[in-house]
Amino acid sequence: MSDALSFIRDFRLDAAPLQVAQQAKSCLLDLIGVAAAGSQLPSSRIARSVAHAQFGGADGRFLFDGRRASPAGSALANSTTIDGFDAHDGHPLTKGHAGCGSFAGLIAFAGDGEGISGSEALAHLILGYEIAIRAGIALHATAAEYHTSGAWVALGIAAIGARILGLEDKIVREALGIAEFNGPRSQMMRCIDHPTMIKDGSGWGAMVGVMAVMLAREGFTGAPAVTVEGEAVGHYWSDLGARWRIEEQYFKAYPVCRWAQPAMEAAAQLRRDHGFVHGEVEAVTVRTFLEASRLATATPSTTDAAQYSLPFPVAALLVRGRVGPEEIDGPALRDPDIRRIADATVLIDDQRYSALFPAERWAEVEIRLAGGRIIRSQPAVARGSAENPLSDAEISAKFHALMESGGVTARARQIEDLVMKLDRAPSFAPLVEALTTAA
Repeated sequence: MSDALSFIRDFRLDAAPLQVAQQAKSCLLDLIGVAAAGSQLPSSRIARSVAHAQFGGADGRFLFDGRRASPAGSALANSTTIDGFDAHDGHPLTKGHAGCGSFAGLIAFAGDGEGISGSEALAHLILGYEIAIRAGIALHATAAEYHTSGAWVALGIAAIGARILGLEDKIVREALGIAEFNGPRSQMMRCIDHPTMIKDGSGWGAMVGVMAVMLAREGFTGAPAVTVEGEAVGHYWSDLGARWRIEEQYFKAYPVCRWAQPAMEAAAQLRRDHGFVHGEVEAVTVRTFLEASRLATATPSTTDAAQYSLPFPVAALLVRGRVGPEEIDGPALRDPDIRRIADATVLIDDQRYSALFPAERWAEVEIRLAGGRIIRSQPAVARGSAENPLSDAEISAKFHALMESGGVTARARQIEDLVMKLDRAPSFAPLVEALTTAA
């Protein structure tokens, strides 16, 4: 525990390799784009409205909204906004998302950004990732059930807040314990089987992380955080400050669940290699790991269900050659060509691939074309992992497309420039202002 406390207290950006700061900037840029697109969703509008009404205060700011609430309210709303549009970065071993809550926590505690330099803001963000990811891996290794990201990202947010507020080690320990105990240990597979606005629990985890810090600061005590202090998890923390888990983050090429994306890459390859048109497709068979085969909603009626579907985005890719915001919402949900292929898609749990999950995620696709011709893909993985990364240009292009979807194209280049120069910026305030002014 002492190693974690000293890292929270003492970590500075110049203690990390240059590529860690670069990765943090890429993660931040990606999260901002996702927040812009997510701000247009009903789930975000509801969360912001309720948080504004129920969480009094003005120290916390909503992304791309202009309104204010308490830090806890802003953390709930902003994390829900990002989580609502499933295009944000993630970590394979946590089976979830550290960045969504960590970014929301940073904005919640930063206020207007005054008094925080750009390098300090990046250090706070990296801290959130490093603490949250290890807590997530530890939780999955010790708990019987698969819990949503909110269960463990709360600890990363608590670490960010305790650091910004300059809390003593003993108070930080209490904050981590409160955050872990109250973090939402919601069952992830329930929102896979019943995809709705509850998503990955990140909004509640962010709110809990903020409240844990506020309570601990006033003397509230918590049980020790077993995902940090437990004997069985010590090895997950022994490399803190030496191994940078943020470098293991993946970036999504498509705004749907990561588990669906290996099959999408396999289908895209078949489309490129064989040159068929979607009208020729009679049936699709996807062999993948068990968890991905649970993404079984073929014809979703909402964007939340479309994002947690495998047949639908594969069909959209075969019909339109792309999957962006327009393919997971609005008229696309009623597109008869997409729905026909999605209904004709069969998902199979392949034990070879299930045995490799979560460290590796594979799929292969077989398509039956008109006339009985069968074409089969090679086993495929998703693009955007640390081993198969998106280029800087692809991340930038994704950011600008999402900013356009969010209606904030006019400030996209300004924000990108501020993010890419953040490690040299004297103040975090200009970026906070650009991110929180109403669209």
